[in-house]
Amino acid sequence: MGGEAGDRRLGRVMSFGIPDVALGLVMGFVEDPWDRDAISLVCRHWCRVDALSRKHVTVGMAYSITPDRLLRRFPCLESLKLKAKPRAAMFNLIPDDWGGSASLWIRQLSASFDFLKALHLRRMIVSDDDVDVLVRAKAHMLASLKLDRCSGFSTSSLALLARTCKKLETLFLEDSSIADKENDEWLRELATNNSVIETLNFFLTDLRASPAYLTLLGRNCRRLKVLKISECFMPDLVDLFRTAEILQDFAGGSFDDPGQDAESRNYENYYFPPSLHRLSLLYMGTNEMPVLFPYGATLKKLDLQFAFLSTEDHCQLVQRCPNLETLEARDVIGDRGLQVVAQTCKKLQRLRVERGDDDQGGLEDEHGMVTQVGLMAVAQGCPHLEYWAVHVTDITNAALEAIGTFSKSLNDFRLVLLDREANITESPLDNGVCSLLRGCTKLQRFAFYVRPGALSDVGLGYVGEFSKKIRYMLLGNAGESDQGLLQLSTGCPMLQKLELRGCFFSERALAMAALQLKSLRYLWVQGYKASPNGTDLMAMVRPFWNIEFIAPKQDEPCPHGQAQVLAYYSLAGMRSDCPPSITRLHPSI
Repeated sequence: MGGEAGDRRLGRVMSFGIPDVALGLVMGFVEDPWDRDAISLVCRHWCRVDALSRKHVTVGMAYSITPDRLLRRFPCLESLKLKAKPRAAMFNLIPDDWGGSASLWIRQLSASFDFLKALHLRRMIVSDDDVDVLVRAKAHMLASLKLDRCSGFSTSSLALLARTCKKLETLFLEDSSIADKENDEWLRELATNNSVIETLNFFLTDLRASPAYLTLLGRNCRRLKVLKISECFMPDLVDLFRTAEILQDFAGGSFDDPGQDAESRNYENYYFPPSLHRLSLLYMGTNEMPVLFPYGATLKKLDLQFAFLSTEDHCQLVQRCPNLETLEARDVIGDRGLQVVAQTCKKLQRLRVERGDDDQGGLEDEHGMVTQVGLMAVAQGCPHLEYWAVHVTDITNAALEAIGTFSKSLNDFRLVLLDREANITESPLDNGVCSLLRGCTKLQRFAFYVRPGALSDVGLGYVGEFSKKIRYMLLGNAGESDQGLLQLSTGCPMLQKLELRGCFFSERALAMAALQLKSLRYLWVQGYKASPNGTDLMAMVRPFWNIEFIAPKQDEPCPHGQAQVLAYYSLAGMRSDCPPSITRLHPSI
């Protein structure tokens, strides 16, 4: 019988008529991990070929698998992205001592992953010792290191990387917390020892950057295409821009010089490299804005989130940038600014409108708010949008319906309804959400954070019914009762990651929804009808499912005093570094 079964398996493999080498090459062109997973399920032979040919893997939760198990599954990995702390940590919603150390992973990666050339760590704690271990093992081959929103290391680690990793092409540190930030000798080391660096990003880190060292970097590193730095006064960067001849993407700098009056600044003849197409400048005001006018037609990305511009300023600047593919701004851009975007930026693919500073007097005029008017204009005028994140003051069903009608290329849509106005024009928004989800058939990520009553149980039912391809979802203040969540959980066949905040479902409803969502791998909830010890959450217990409960502390309460639950699929079992602030519900021992 064993021989017959083996013959059947062999016949099944041979019937495809594809040699292993060709099969491996074909799989190399399949980048979507879902497609790769489907391929690996065809037969055991294809699973082995997938394992040997998979070059990159993203681990969405560091506690979901052990490094040795990952290595057994994919022994030839060249690139790994690893996330630890929940996304809510970016908004200070997770206890500081939650965990997320990279030490175990870095030790194993350094010792056993022989082909690893690129490592991306996100929201993890990385010590100087961890960097030292990694460098000792991988300095001769490390091509890319991204420490993304990480903490725990210092500039001495950066100097070590700069001195020893001669093949490093990408060093990414954006929004990381780095000790000894005044020491910029690491930058001189990098400029002196590395001639192949193409991407250097320490944006939003507060790292000191000497203009002389930046110029040295531009002069010695002739491949440098992406440079994102911390605050550095723009007149001091003139030499940098004249030496970095192929620079394509720049972020940082600063127009804010405490020692100089605004009226005395002159940027009329400021020079940017002709290759520069992506730009983000800090503290740019109305007087400095003309520096961009000569380059507007060549810009593909413009980030105005950190600019001091009025609604009218946004309009004037955007009108000169018809080829933008990415635009990021604060909501001071207003409906009028978005209407100009719709009229001008026909190639726009990514649009992000963040919440502005409510106390920023003088910037937000009577037009400085985003409502359904601006959204409808963008939906109709920018048909190629793929990513759209927006904070709005008001919204209607008609605006959401317009997005579903015109924004057919959207794969990521996120909307936050602000509480600046006492009332909104229309509620609930059930029909608009229904139309949006039905129309945007490519949508894979969906966030809808509104006010209580703006999305009813009926609306949650629509979300479940029409979220055919959505893999990540965030809902805030959604639903009226447990029934709405249970209706949602009967759909969403591909939903892997669900985050809920302020929805106040019962623990039993959360547990039942987790069991019904067949593809669910990760659940985070804050603000629900919590019991003192999370007893009813135990109804979601199943094999390989970790459940952690974070109760509000009496002396140091969690933000808003709301209990949290984090549940995730794990082949690694119970984690060993849970702090006292976290109660392990399952496995409990």
